[in-house]
Amino acid sequence: MSLSSTRLGLALGLVLSVSAATTAAAEAHTLLHNARIHTLDADGRVVEAMAWDAQGRLLELGDSAALVERHAGAARIDAGGSTVVPGLIDAHGHLINLGHALLRANLVGASSKQEVIQRLQAHVRDLPEGEWLLGRGWDQTRWPGGEFPTAADLDAHFPDRPVWLERIDGHAAWGNSAALAFASQPLEGDWQPEGGRILRDPEGRPTGVFIDTAEDLVNAAIPRPSAEVEALALQKAVQEAVRFGLTGVHDAGVSLRQLALYRRFADEGRLPLRVYAMANGDAEALDALCAMGHYRHPGGRLQMRAVKLYIDGALGSRGAALIEDYSDEPGNRGLLLAEPSAFEKTLAKARDCGVQVAAHAIGDRGNRVVLDGFERVLGESASADHRWRIEHAQVVSLDDIPRFPRLGVIASMQPTHATSDMRWAQDRLGPARLAGAYAWRRMVEAGALLALGSDFPVEEVDPVLGLHAAATRQDARGWPEGGWLASQLLSLDEALRGFTLQAAYSGFAEAEVGSLEPGKRADFVFLSRALEGLDPADILDLRVESTWVDGRRVHPR
Repeated sequence: MSLSSTRLGLALGLVLSVSAATTAAAEAHTLLHNARIHTLDADGRVVEAMAWDAQGRLLELGDSAALVERHAGAARIDAGGSTVVPGLIDAHGHLINLGHALLRANLVGASSKQEVIQRLQAHVRDLPEGEWLLGRGWDQTRWPGGEFPTAADLDAHFPDRPVWLERIDGHAAWGNSAALAFASQPLEGDWQPEGGRILRDPEGRPTGVFIDTAEDLVNAAIPRPSAEVEALALQKAVQEAVRFGLTGVHDAGVSLRQLALYRRFADEGRLPLRVYAMANGDAEALDALCAMGHYRHPGGRLQMRAVKLYIDGALGSRGAALIEDYSDEPGNRGLLLAEPSAFEKTLAKARDCGVQVAAHAIGDRGNRVVLDGFERVLGESASADHRWRIEHAQVVSLDDIPRFPRLGVIASMQPTHATSDMRWAQDRLGPARLAGAYAWRRMVEAGALLALGSDFPVEEVDPVLGLHAAATRQDARGWPEGGWLASQLLSLDEALRGFTLQAAYSGFAEAEVGSLEPGKRADFVFLSRALEGLDPADILDLRVESTWVDGRRVHPR
């Protein structure tokens, strides 16, 4: 597969060529009027109308009467007073993983092991004999007792068919004995894989749960999805994304093979949103970027110029790397998935190739290792426009928060992680460490830029849930009263900018998308109600009525 060496910066230079002359009626192919358009420009203007050309580039925004007069020959869309916002961008999601999750047993929200079994029994009816039973979304913190499950829990119902189930965060898996029999090496004993953990009983036998890199011992045996299944998964995922108002997704971890699938979709006009793909670690995709430069599809909806790296695991499975022991498991400080020296070697490779780094770090030790590595590798170029990112930045030492703006590091955070974790996070961390946990307000006050997302399919795709979590720090039932760690709330405007202009900036696309201004792309969303005076508790009532990319409606069809 060939990669274009054209740099995004050159492509964005074309934006500046839009002149006032293009506002002539002959050029304004479409005019949307009678709306409440939140531009999210530097002045925060709210206007009534906007016009765009046949290529989907915005020409002019302003007063309805004036634009109707100036664009008399344009096709008109009367918005009927509806609210319009820039297209929403999820700065951290996993589209192809989402598609596969939609094809597998859905275990999200299951309140007990018994409910998991019931869902698996319903799903298995449609599977061919002997095919692996795959699922995703279990979360033991929702179950009575909160203990990890075992292979025996599955063996009682599925003694012969291999069963392999990803945890909600993707950082642990649970299998039955038939699945464990396919492991690439014997699992008994007291050894542990580097960067992973096999849970074992006192006799050294695996219990059935594998954390982080330990999952690979069984993952390698699972048959790879066919090209047809991969395409179906991507089709389902992009449809789900635009249904919820996403006009852009930063896909955090894409292989060269998956990039080829994205490219095929873009070539065939089947990519209804913009995908900012990140190479999946120090592998083929990063090598291709280093050899041939940033990739950008001619249609403008697909690019790759970043690499996603991992330093630790997840908090829910106690794989996040902590400076001190887990409060609910003395002696355990989580996992580093890479040695700092090896991690920095990959950072230097990305730097030398001109590739943006997006590093997964959840625990306070994980975040410190990443910040230390960034500081050493970037050196004097830390003040340059590198836009390196930390994905999640979930638990950060208070001493390390000021390092984000000082090093020019973007905090790519996911508001719904806080509302998903708030019932048990203190058990893991203790009260003192919560001061730097899910600390959006502290990041903002320190001067860090927040790019917001969801981490779907770990969380739900719907960005309205993220806006609500950011502005309330409550669940859908309004718990807890006043919000969990309410000092870290964001305003609705701050949260909306995190899902638009700041997400665009984190993908080097702020000159193209993220706000509605002349010269930018006509990516926007119709919402079901006005934002002015909206009580944060009522954000969940917002619905996406339609999604538009390049001035064309992509949802509903």
